[in-house]
Amino acid sequence: MPYEAPTHSVERSLRATTGAKVVAGIDEVGRGAWAGPVSVCAAVTGLRRPPEGLTDSKLLTPKRRVALVVELERWVTAHSLGHASPEEIDELGMTAALRLAAGRALDGLPVRPDWVILDGNHDYLGAPWNVRTVIKGDQSCVSVAAASVLAKVARDRLMAELGAQHEDFAFAANAGYPSPAHKTALAERGPTPYHRLSWSYLDAMPQWRHLKKVRAGTDGSPAPIEGQLGFDF
Repeated sequence: MPYEAPTHSVERSLRATTGAKVVAGIDEVGRGAWAGPVSVCAAVTGLRRPPEGLTDSKLLTPKRRVALVVELERWVTAHSLGHASPEEIDELGMTAALRLAAGRALDGLPVRPDWVILDGNHDYLGAPWNVRTVIKGDQSCVSVAAASVLAKVARDRLMAELGAQHEDFAFAANAGYPSPAHKTALAERGPTPYHRLSWSYLDAMPQWRHLKKVRAGTDGSPAPIEGQLGFDF
């Protein structure tokens, strides 16, 4: 499928208008999964020509993503991964969990970025970071596209490792998203220790509904549960 290759346009603009020397691209994966962490990668790429075929991870085949990661790990100036666990997602909600995972990724970089390019139109990161949001940044910005591929492959590998302990759930194939095999195993066996127990899928399973966790709002009332229907394989 044809696509327009990402460029350094936003990275160059931030350098020119703000004096930024280090710009990091950020992307996440796992927001809409039923099991596993939400994972964020922060990537600093400089302005060198990227590996051929770099784009949003969702536009690449699994085989191409894995091959591209080998090139990216040698090519990027620096990158770091941050995760928020299912328990943290249940306790904090998805927006705060994303902020936590992104902060961990940024803190893991060897140098603090002057500016961060965040995929999407919502700044879930906030102060003290300088953030530029870019809709479809994973397709248009080199650093965000690199972060997208690195995050996706890292999380897929993690879910495959978890899946070895729970083969019926087919985590190696579905990465914790609601595939038919996942739904069937969940209905028959109930949630694993890696499932998000605040997600609404439990409402449709009377036999496991008692396990659902409700995150309390600041006023003591149940808070809305976020992000449970995404399918960003």
